[in-house]
Amino acid sequence: MGFRKLLSRFLVWRLKYIGDNNFTLIIAGLIGLVAGLAAVTLKTSVHIIQDLLKRNLDFTGVNYLYLSYPLIGIFLTVLLANFILKEKLGHGITQILYAISKKSSIIRRTKMYSRMVTSAITVGFGGSVGLEAPIVVTGSAIGSNLARLVHLDYRKRTLLIGCGSAGAISAIFNSPIAGVIFATEVILTEVTINRFIPILIASVCGQLVTIVLLGEDILFSFRLVDGFYARQTHYFILLGIVCGAVSLYFTRLMYFVENRIRSVNGLMTRALIGGLGLALIILVFPPIYGEGYDTIKQLLNGNNDYIFDRSFFHYLAQNQFIIIPFILLIILVKPIATALTIGSGGSGGIFGPSLFMGGLTGFVFAYTLNLIFPWLNLSVSNFTLVGMCGLMSGVLHAPLTAIFLIAEITSGYMLFVPLMLVSAISLSTISYFEKHSLYTKHLIEAGDFIPYDKDRMVLSLIDLKKIVEKDLLKIHPDAKLGELVELVRQSKRNIFPVVNEDEELEGIVTLDRIRKDMFDAERQENVVVKAIMSKPPAFVSTSEKMQSVMNKFEITQAWNLPVIDDGKYVGFISKSRIFNAYRKKLIQQSQE
Repeated sequence: MGFRKLLSRFLVWRLKYIGDNNFTLIIAGLIGLVAGLAAVTLKTSVHIIQDLLKRNLDFTGVNYLYLSYPLIGIFLTVLLANFILKEKLGHGITQILYAISKKSSIIRRTKMYSRMVTSAITVGFGGSVGLEAPIVVTGSAIGSNLARLVHLDYRKRTLLIGCGSAGAISAIFNSPIAGVIFATEVILTEVTINRFIPILIASVCGQLVTIVLLGEDILFSFRLVDGFYARQTHYFILLGIVCGAVSLYFTRLMYFVENRIRSVNGLMTRALIGGLGLALIILVFPPIYGEGYDTIKQLLNGNNDYIFDRSFFHYLAQNQFIIIPFILLIILVKPIATALTIGSGGSGGIFGPSLFMGGLTGFVFAYTLNLIFPWLNLSVSNFTLVGMCGLMSGVLHAPLTAIFLIAEITSGYMLFVPLMLVSAISLSTISYFEKHSLYTKHLIEAGDFIPYDKDRMVLSLIDLKKIVEKDLLKIHPDAKLGELVELVRQSKRNIFPVVNEDEELEGIVTLDRIRKDMFDAERQENVVVKAIMSKPPAFVSTSEKMQSVMNKFEITQAWNLPVIDDGKYVGFISKSRIFNAYRKKLIQQSQE
């Protein structure tokens, strides 16, 4: 018996004995388990690759293999993605949001494994990006495709995409609450109790996989050693402002460098330039190699010398004043390294880099103040952790995820007050300059993602090409009024486009315009169409966003507008046709 027949029998049995809500809970748990297994597999694979490569390193000085590893990793990723997997990489979470908004929550099957393979190579060979976004893409793709397999509708598919992302984050950080909040804050925009429970189950299942297979060996964890003192609140407020400024720097520089590297023609040329640039940065600043969590862990444990390990400046490790400019330089170049990795064809995300930069920002903030004012005795580890929260909140525009993630990976809530304070201030600071995160910036500018606006989101689902009206009868500008009258007898419409021999629209004639003259035989013989035509108030293109089309209707107060593509007349678009399509889409969404 084939798989299809077995699946059909199972689905029939399910409809008889398992309700929709209970079935959704079961599928959510299964997705959480599979996403958790994928997270463990990815993390283990990256560590295996890194261990194999590091065995060849000369730990006694600067190792020039750093020049080759990132370049090899990016080349392998580009070849694999473009010629074998046929995948377009880039920012994975952005692609998930696009799939939810414009693709009816349908994600390609290949994404269930493609991001795992490519990011393992990129990060394993030293790419300066994180594993979190690739594993979220993997979990989301698992959720989408399993939902399609069991014939669930759009709403359920979207929900299970959130379940996959929650299970992935929960598993990779061993933080179930952060997984739930990430799914509801970043991936999903509407949350109800019915949708919340499956996400909870998926997140818990993802964590269980990590506990069983890895135990305490998770991506990042730290036990708090210092408490929070209310008298230091003003320093955390200042840190929040600093984190907001650094978040803005990270976002703007990432955006700029990534666009520049993507503008380079040729896959291999782009990979070569990006790989060499990344390799040179890592050669000078080894902590930028890979995710960078090892560096943050060492700083949290007081091993400040580690940051100079395998660098040109290792002989300066004992100078406590040198560490400040060295870390500041790392903060300055980290966004460039991340943008080069992603823009040149590597696979990874900005989740990890934001945590890395945040940790360094918090560390250098507290370390500098302690050097200048020794009596302050600020907890460097606390400020490092809170800085991670501040940058993540600012860069990702996800304050709740940042707060609960740091609270969970530190196994306590002693820092909850400063985490909330710094997260809020950082987000407020960057929001003044950048209203959207890197995940949504491109999509919102292109009109492909409209959060929290149901009307605009439904409008964006309407395909303009499918509602263009082409049944209007055309007339040549040199034709006589009599010829137009003949068209009036044949047509059921009251608008007549005036089109020349090159299919260019010169104007329009309405029935109201000729009503008084159409029965005058003399005028029928003497009046030409171009003398009575008028210019349309505006025109639209089939490639135009629906929101732009509606804005033109609003400004002109017209009910019909001509559609022009590449200077050629295509047809007309009517406001009533748009309203009808909108109503159908709204009904379809409500039913799903």
